[in-house]
Amino acid sequence: MAEKNGLTRNNTPIVLTIAGFDPSSGAGITADVKTAAAHGCFAVCCITGLTVQSTQGVQSVHPVRGSVIRMTLEELARDLPIVAIRLGMLGSAEAAEAVADFLDRFRPAMVVTDPVIRASSGAALLDEAGVTILKNRILPLSAVVTPNVAEAEELTGVKVETPEDQSRSAQALLALGVGAAVVTGGHLAEAVDLLAWRGGDEIHKECFAGEHLDSRSTHGTGCAFAMSLACRLAKGVPLVSAVAEAKAYVRRAIETAHPMGKGIGPVNHLWPFER
Repeated sequence: MAEKNGLTRNNTPIVLTIAGFDPSSGAGITADVKTAAAHGCFAVCCITGLTVQSTQGVQSVHPVRGSVIRMTLEELARDLPIVAIRLGMLGSAEAAEAVADFLDRFRPAMVVTDPVIRASSGAALLDEAGVTILKNRILPLSAVVTPNVAEAEELTGVKVETPEDQSRSAQALLALGVGAAVVTGGHLAEAVDLLAWRGGDEIHKECFAGEHLDSRSTHGTGCAFAMSLACRLAKGVPLVSAVAEAKAYVRRAIETAHPMGKGIGPVNHLWPFER
């Protein structure tokens, strides 16, 4: 990676987002750019796929060729001092392989992987072969993985219905080689996120309590959380504090969001600028 300190001349961390394009700007690349700006970071981007979607759901996915993804990532890495990466929707096995090859070659230290497998509307965003590459090649090169309950179940085979299940699922994710795992609890009866990480020979865990919010502006919460976490880690915030602060950021983004569209609208990524 260019210029190992990962900062621009004015000490702004550069964070690379590798994700899909959401035309409604609730999730994916454009949402990540807004989130990075809200955290005082500069986002550079590699689009893995185009989606046809709105607040009413994903209608179709159109992956970018793997060769284009490879060229984009290598060009950015040669030119810019990237300090952290937020990895989101891959869209296809071809894209997943291109990203895995890039991570394996450049070995960035701070990769936050949001394992986007399905949209909230149920549309598949990664095929079975892509999920295999995600598990076997990308997670072992990731510092943190941030699945929701459904994604954790798909990656580990552990049914997640209780906090104890969250703990077992997080440990199973660590066994896949990831440095730390945050199993988010937004889809459980209690909105508790569980963080697990390795410290020497021990596994440490931390729970982050929360509560469900009555809102129809929750599109992109997973992307916002993962990108917020990547930005905070890029700025040197310790892991436990970074998770707590990212959770608080997303909560406020939901609370201050203005309803948009006929379906599930986006969170308010730019709320820090409104204070």
